[in-house]
Amino acid sequence: RTVGIGVVSPERAMQKGFTGVMLRGSGIEWDVRKTQPYEVYDQMDFDIPVGKNGDNWDRYMVKLSEIAESAKIIRQAIDGLPEGDYMAKKVPKVIKPPKGEVFSRTEGTRGELGFYIVSDGTTKPYRIHIRRPSFVNMQGLNAMCRGMLIGDSVAAYSSIDPIMGEVDC
Repeated sequence: RTVGIGVVSPERAMQKGFTGVMLRGSGIEWDVRKTQPYEVYDQMDFDIPVGKNGDNWDRYMVKLSEIAESAKIIRQAIDGLPEGDYMAKKVPKVIKPPKGEVFSRTEGTRGELGFYIVSDGTTKPYRIHIRRPSFVNMQGLNAMCRGMLIGDSVAAYSSIDPIMGEVDC
């Protein structure tokens, strides 16, 4: 009951601004860690799993494949740790963003998590906006569920895998 159900075309996924499994499940190979690497991701060897049909089954299989790829990344990170004792850097209690506008994003389990900050250089930015992947990806639910059985809508909703705290604005 997942194959051919809740289909999201690649065009629709791009139009809605989907990221993560919602985008890759529709056959689009996009992962910020590969396309715009940050931290040490450019040194990691991992694949970007993608679906073919954009249905519930593809999103489920992409999610399972991403778990295996995450394990590969973790093993490489552990193997790359230097010998000796470890001490974390001290992080200030208050972080002062740079003056001006900045947008930063990372690849999360549900898609891209982005932060847009406008600051005058003090510890209290003028504006902060968080781009939450669950909020963006939930936009597809209505179209995904049109004409389907109520029981199938549960699988469509689950394939989005939302965090409801991110959806509430």
